[in-house]
Amino acid sequence: MNKNSQLGPFSSVPFLNKPCWGDPDASICQSLCKSFFQAIYRAFSTPGTTSQRALSQRALSQRALSQRALSCWLVSAAMISTCGLARVSNGQEIDSGSVVANADTSDASHVRDSWPRFLGKTYDGVVPASSQPDLKIDWTAQPKLLWQLAVDDGYGIGSVDADGNYYHFDSPQGTAERLRCIDMKTGAVRWTQTQELAYRDMYGYETGPRGSATLVDDKVVTMGVGGQLTCRSRADGALIWSVDTSEKYGVVTNFFGVGGSPLVLGDLVIVMVGGSPAEDQKIAPGRLDRVSPNGSAMVAFRIKDGTEVWKCGDDLASYSSPRPIKVGGQTLVLLFARDHLLAVDPAQGNVRWKHFHRAEINESVNAMVPIVDRDLVFISECYELGSVLLKVTGQSAKVQWEDPANNRRKQAMRVHWSNPILVDGHLYGCSGRNAPDSDFRCVEFETGKVKWQDSRRIRSSVTAVDNHLLVLEERGLVQVVRPNRDKLDVVTEWDFHDAQDEWPRLNYPCWAAPVVVGNQLLIRGNTKVLCLALQTL
Repeated sequence: MNKNSQLGPFSSVPFLNKPCWGDPDASICQSLCKSFFQAIYRAFSTPGTTSQRALSQRALSQRALSQRALSCWLVSAAMISTCGLARVSNGQEIDSGSVVANADTSDASHVRDSWPRFLGKTYDGVVPASSQPDLKIDWTAQPKLLWQLAVDDGYGIGSVDADGNYYHFDSPQGTAERLRCIDMKTGAVRWTQTQELAYRDMYGYETGPRGSATLVDDKVVTMGVGGQLTCRSRADGALIWSVDTSEKYGVVTNFFGVGGSPLVLGDLVIVMVGGSPAEDQKIAPGRLDRVSPNGSAMVAFRIKDGTEVWKCGDDLASYSSPRPIKVGGQTLVLLFARDHLLAVDPAQGNVRWKHFHRAEINESVNAMVPIVDRDLVFISECYELGSVLLKVTGQSAKVQWEDPANNRRKQAMRVHWSNPILVDGHLYGCSGRNAPDSDFRCVEFETGKVKWQDSRRIRSSVTAVDNHLLVLEERGLVQVVRPNRDKLDVVTEWDFHDAQDEWPRLNYPCWAAPVVVGNQLLIRGNTKVLCLALQTL
């Protein structure tokens, strides 16, 4: 009997009858799909009890079959995707890691700008006006889609070098971490490199990187969710060196794995590690209340070969990232670790001062990157303490204002994972732990006075460019907001969650803050990154 005859009405599904393009994986996938469809057809067409025959009659009606064919086709599409194949609307078969160009590349910016690390050049999510002085955005015009990139497990967004390359870090099927280099203008994949990953999230979150790649000179440095610190060549992704920091320093698995991004200062790669002594290695993952530090909160490696230069800090890891501050003519590195904000001298590798700031409950995390304005440093958490503004020197930190503990209604800002933006002496950002108690608000930086808060009850992230704020809600709505200390001043909004024909739809969660390079805007949802051209004046 012809095998296709065993498929019944499903025999017309195109993938089941097409050649497999010389790909053995596709052939295996096609066989699996045929077996799946055959099982469905037999289940609905084999006579049995009265109820089974009734079900068979209903299922084999034209309408029901078409619905089931559609459902099964979606399942087979997912199977095909896992085999490394996908189809695009013009009928061209491409690798699932590739991108699809959707707009004229003349819309792409020719400004040689960059976004070389998490939160950009200035570590604060602000595009400096000096980086694109002649570029003016028409914020009332709808952006055009340039290309889209299918992404797998992970929550971070990528980085962009000055040569027009985008580097995205994710985890296909949770078995490896993958770094891809994408042409920012055309969306073409220039190279792909992978490395093994053995990590499973204890709370069921995605098995993939939480941070962004850091770009410096001819190198790209990544920190994986399992603690694998890796340095590669920007030219082709060739491995230069790699260190398993979790293994080397005895890290007891944190709640959601490793979440920080690397900092490069001079010839040093500086990362948060937060290891523990040998006797703590048998403590159950997540029981951080029983885990002790071993002096490796922050570790510096030589960028040339990955050798350790120094380690310091008695603290465990958080989900923040290290950043520099220049105070008193000296550069220090700030690290918002699990318990403390640490200030470290990168030349000597010693802690100058620390300030305690963590909620008492065990399942609390610090995640924001400190915001710096001259000698003022702002940090915040969302569980109990809220925010504090510190006036710092090279040797000490003094509280300028702080929120009352355990009093949400009177706290200025409760930052979870989304960094607020400092513009003209005011913070703009999301306050709140989860959707029901979150809002977007404006806070006077030096006093902690709340100037206004809006009525939304959903989390968001924010980036500043061209005297405007791009506010991305976690379900895909982008609002263009004019910084205004007196009110929420929305210029326009673009809804990528309920997108129709103009853009592909973005699915929850949209947690990474937008990236802007020239007039190109990068935003990501759960399964794709979109590159859009902002219209210029």
